[in-house]
Amino acid sequence: MDGGAIAQFLPLILIFAIMYFLLIRPQQKKMKQHQAMVDGLRRGDQVVTQGGVIGKVAKVKEDGEIEVEIADGVKVRVVKATIAQVLNKTEPAA
Repeated sequence: MDGGAIAQFLPLILIFAIMYFLLIRPQQKKMKQHQAMVDGLRRGDQVVTQGGVIGKVAKVKEDGEIEVEIADGVKVRVVKATIAQVLNKTEPAA
């Protein structure tokens, strides 16, 4: 390969590098943060689902689900991955 061929591919390589640092890498970081948040859910945490439902975690199950109490005595099963935000964290028991 001569210098001309490398010069032709240089803009393509630069575009890929820019796309990686501006789009791919931040998205991977955001996914890791979300996974850490979901893994850290405990009973008593107040959460918001992606559907906008606000409730308190009643039970954390091992099969990727949690039970969320949305009103007194009203519990719904929610897939852990659909938790959008944790509003109030409970303190770990000492």
